[in-house]
Amino acid sequence: MSIFADMKRIFLLAVLACAAACAPKPEGLRTGDLIFLGIPGDYSLGEDDMDGAIAAATGDGELNLIHVAIADVAEDGTYIIDATLKYGVDRHLIDTTYKQFTLKDGSQPVYIVKRLKDDKLAEEWVARAKSFCGQPYDQAFLPDNGALYCTELVRDSYLGPNGEYLFDEKPMNWKNEKGEIPVYWTQLFALLGMDVPQGVPGTNPQDMSRSPLLKAVDVDILSYSDSRAL
Repeated sequence: MSIFADMKRIFLLAVLACAAACAPKPEGLRTGDLIFLGIPGDYSLGEDDMDGAIAAATGDGELNLIHVAIADVAEDGTYIIDATLKYGVDRHLIDTTYKQFTLKDGSQPVYIVKRLKDDKLAEEWVARAKSFCGQPYDQAFLPDNGALYCTELVRDSYLGPNGEYLFDEKPMNWKNEKGEIPVYWTQLFALLGMDVPQGVPGTNPQDMSRSPLLKAVDVDILSYSDSRAL
């Protein structure tokens, strides 16, 4: 009996080892990957700040994507290129993004990494994104005004071989599920001296993440860290 017991145990260990070896492993982050930041639908942000107002206008109720950033994996570290209200269009180590988007309870948002199914032009896209660094954040969310918001930066950077935009625009919605415009937007656009640009063509993280050009990749994004940004 002991021989059979030992053989059974060896067989089970072999099966477990094979399962562990065959299990899909997280992929490495690549230059040109898009990192979407999401807030669970049951996490209350309120509508009196930008993140909450974005979630209210474009979220799907389950995971509200509020931001997108571009990965730039270099020899000296993992960098992010994105457009934010605090930094404008900027390239910084990934830890800066972790700090900037830490939620009010100290937790991190949900990070979803997506990659262009055909990413052979990734180096060109990232080089183009870098060329926009220093431009201000586009608080007016208008096209061709010398400023960029997060998905606008991606759209203007990711061009096809003939210079065509890869990501489509659609009429922007600023209203919440009740059909009301959150107070953040009404106050912001009043300060800018303009009407809320309801229906103006534009992009947002929720819609961009659904592009058929993208595929999800399994990346443990929080494993990328650099103490120089702390």
